[in-house]
Amino acid sequence: MDSIFNQKTILITGGTGSFGNVFTKRLLSNKEIKEVRIFSRDEKKQDDMMKSYNNSQLKFYIGDIRDQNSINDAMRGVDYVFHAAALKQVPSCEFYPMEAVKTNILGAENVMRAAIKNNIKRVTVLSTDKAVYPINAMGMTKALMEKTMIAISRNLKKDETVLCGTRYGNVMGSRGSVIPLFIKQIKENRPITITNPKMTRFLMSLDESIDLVLFSYEKGINGDIFVQKSPASTIIDLATALKEIFNANNKIEIIGTRHGEKLHETLLGREELLRAEDLGSYYRIPADARDLNYNLYFNKGMDENSQSIKEYNSYNTERLNVKQIKEKLLTLNIVKENL
Repeated sequence: MDSIFNQKTILITGGTGSFGNVFTKRLLSNKEIKEVRIFSRDEKKQDDMMKSYNNSQLKFYIGDIRDQNSINDAMRGVDYVFHAAALKQVPSCEFYPMEAVKTNILGAENVMRAAIKNNIKRVTVLSTDKAVYPINAMGMTKALMEKTMIAISRNLKKDETVLCGTRYGNVMGSRGSVIPLFIKQIKENRPITITNPKMTRFLMSLDESIDLVLFSYEKGINGDIFVQKSPASTIIDLATALKEIFNANNKIEIIGTRHGEKLHETLLGREELLRAEDLGSYYRIPADARDLNYNLYFNKGMDENSQSIKEYNSYNTERLNVKQIKEKLLTLNIVKENL
């Protein structure tokens, strides 16, 4: 781990999740780090994590980002915050949209307000490709979380807290991703359930998600959102790759697209690409710095050439074949552990 966190205290909200576990492991590889704080509401997962790491640099805080007092208390003495707590399951958010609002929008606002109050140096909020042209409650609430981050950042001075964000495609092997489900179905000799064979999804490893967060930490200024250029695959090719890895002959069952799902996911909208900065492996989307001076909205439109720009989605990005998907899958712990 780089020395950037030497003698620093880091807080991860939702730190018992997939991202939090991998990031914690990366952070604790730096023996000079002062403290890593895990903030979540699940005491069982915290207890499991505590026993697994058995590390005095790791501290646990029970609380809920919906409760401003609990997150404010956990931030005292913290240098940097990485906000990963969220309701992430599309069906859960569809059926309980106000719960998604309370956690993904209002909870995120609590985190950012508490960070400013406690003079935190930097906050990185984690978002999702579902926030772009959203069609489900999970994506809509994450989109509004991004808007909230940008709105709050507009009022911050250069010497105050820096708020920026990252936006992910599907993180392979994380909670709620399809890979653990497919592996479970293969192991139990059940049919592999495919929603739509033509459906495409970005493929990003947990380690790559950490790299993106660290890149945003080093390069971000207030209101920035960072996106990694990621390859994608069809769902049928992903299932085929897993079948070949496990030498399985499970049949594939097409169940149809679920409520709230897209055929293809988008990481950058066309409008965002117009102002995005290409940084090689990443895109930086700077904040829209306009205010409520409506002349800036109504008296100046987009360049006519902008009509030719396409969104960046899982259909028009680099498409991996089955062999390439297998190579990527074989780097995942969840695959190696089940072989």
